Amino acid sequence: MEIIPAIDIIDGKCVRLTQGDYAQKTIYHADPAEVAKRFEAAGLKRLHLVDLDGAKAGRVQHWKVLESVTAATKMVVDFGGGIKTEEEVRRVFESGAAIATVGSIAVKNEAMLLDWFSVYGVDRFMIGADVKGEMIAVGGWLEETQTDVFRFIERYMRHGVRQLFCTDVSKDGRMEGPSIDLYTRIIARFPELSLIASGGVSKMDDLHALDAIGCSGAIVGKAIYEDVISLDELQPFLT
Repeated sequence: MEIIPAIDIIDGKCVRLTQGDYAQKTIYHADPAEVAKRFEAAGLKRLHLVDLDGAKAGRVQHWKVLESVTAATKMVVDFGGGIKTEEEVRRVFESGAAIATVGSIAVKNEAMLLDWFSVYGVDRFMIGADVKGEMIAVGGWLEETQTDVFRFIERYMRHGVRQLFCTDVSKDGRMEGPSIDLYTRIIARFPELSLIASGGVSKMDDLHALDAIGCSGAIVGKAIYEDVISLDELQPFLT
């Protein structure tokens, strides 16, 4: 299982939210590129970079942060938060990201996303399934939909998607453990899916549990920033 550290951006700074609430944010570092370099030095190969201001505004806000992170490291960066146009997709790749992360557009404009797949290739995109009570939430988790996560995944797997990350918003930032039951059911229903777990990781036992049920990756944020999980402890997953 691959460990993928997360950097969430508000006002150009590295932050974490609790349960997706913009009013409950903690600032951890003023320079996301420096944080990324620390992750790379520890042996981590991939980075989940999220423009939370962009997710809220509906258009990407922090191009310079993306450019600084990709210039400072050789990490495989997936970047998302407010991507709504093909011009933005092109700029994401031109700015050095390997993968464009999409959420709201996958729910609200499937036809447009399929066009992007045809232009850039489905493997250049990672769909985020953010859930509240198993229903998809969009717009920086501020808007709940009536779309069931299982139907959502099934729809995009028909279009060739084989990698997806799922965040239980109720768990995110609370460090009370990930949604093992939900992920177990997703993997059982879609065994060919590479599922990346996101939200709630609070200790090494959580990572071992996610590995045991078959997750292909785990996004870890607050537990690292709060030094509950040290970068040294992650080494068994990096070899």
